[in-house]
Amino acid sequence: MMDDFLIEIEYAGLHSRIKRLSDALLYSTRDFYKSEGLDIEPNWNLVFLLLQKQGTMTITEISEKLQFSHPAVVKIINKMKKKGYIDTQTDEEDSRKQLLSLSQKALDKLPVFEMYWEAGIKTTKDLLDDSPDFVEQLKNIEEKLNRENYKERTLRNLTNK
Repeated sequence: MMDDFLIEIEYAGLHSRIKRLSDALLYSTRDFYKSEGLDIEPNWNLVFLLLQKQGTMTITEISEKLQFSHPAVVKIINKMKKKGYIDTQTDEEDSRKQLLSLSQKALDKLPVFEMYWEAGIKTTKDLLDDSPDFVEQLKNIEEKLNRENYKERTLRNLTNK
């Protein structure tokens, strides 16, 4: 393997390595979907699966359930609506709320998408064969950051020189 400065600098390069890995998976997944003629994007499977399970949800509920920012969920939903996968209706009790559900097109295509997502899960498991504790360790890191975020921890480390 050629020299990789991010690996060389270890912890100082960790954030960038995680971002690089995320980007590589995202772009490769997008390329895979395109090569298979699927008109979906990475991350949409999360919304498909969530709405399949819950039926109807608001953007805020989706955002909370996925722990994604509200603007990130709005962006995903708008793209999915544009492709005809999401139906919206106004909440009768609160006209400011939009209730989202899977469209008939989404329900019709779901079995095909699920076949591809299942293959993707197998690929992820293959990638993690040598790291059986990775998912649990990732969960631990996420829980630590939920208790005290990076900024708070770094400020504390700065004052505790």
